[in-house]
Amino acid sequence: MALNKIRRLDRNSYGITLPKDDLRIEGLLDENGELRDEHHLHIRHVDDGEWTLERVEEIEA
Repeated sequence: MALNKIRRLDRNSYGITLPKDDLRIEGLLDENGELRDEHHLHIRHVDDGEWTLERVEEIEA
């Protein structure tokens, strides 16, 4: 099981890295290992210490 560290991004937010291999498997990276297009995730707090994330295909304005 891989462990990912929570890191401070700026004054108001923190982030967690996603493994590049997992992003590649999902088809989100190009042949050079760079992100294809923009991608958005919906993060839900499920329970104490538990979150889920889901890729959102379309964002409604």
